[in-house]
Amino acid sequence: MWQEEQSGGNLTRTCGDCSLCCTVLRVDELGKLGGSDCVHQNRRGPGCSIHPRRPGICRAYRCLWLSGGLEAGDRPDRLGAVLDVVAEGPLIRLEIRERRPGCFDRSERLVSIADEYRESMPVRITDVAEVLNPSRGYRLLLPKGEEHRVKGDWTEIHKPGETVQRRRLPLLERIVRRISLAVQRVRLRRAMQRMPPTE
Repeated sequence: MWQEEQSGGNLTRTCGDCSLCCTVLRVDELGKLGGSDCVHQNRRGPGCSIHPRRPGICRAYRCLWLSGGLEAGDRPDRLGAVLDVVAEGPLIRLEIRERRPGCFDRSERLVSIADEYRESMPVRITDVAEVLNPSRGYRLLLPKGEEHRVKGDWTEIHKPGETVQRRRLPLLERIVRRISLAVQRVRLRRAMQRMPPTE
């Protein structure tokens, strides 16, 4: 059961039964890919079997709910997604990582949260399907109902009341992207070699 306490005027939340981040997120220190269960997840109940000696990235991680950025009932295991505000250089976005493909569209609450955030920052929606495919698709929600559906070199741009536009990355960006994907494939292959065998 999740816990929420007032401590010196501050809201304190604990994960409780939720361990969705242990499935959805990547943990390089453990050779764990995003979308796969962590081998250290306690099978007899929620939690981490190496909790006292877990990697620093796990210790430091706090999803948007745990850090108090969402309502009490919006714990990730109940929403079906882990939410974070992510900064890449000067750009920030809300990242919604679905537990299963389609969780976002089936959840009125996730849609409501995305609608609230998309007016001030992009909202990126990914799922755990095809986690080994570096070209896998994602959705980007922007202000005024605009949505970009990105898959590989192509982007579909959906705007309310307009015909869907389809655009391909310019040649130079495609070349840079392919080099980046080749590097990513090498890293994924190495991570897979470091992963312990599944039972």
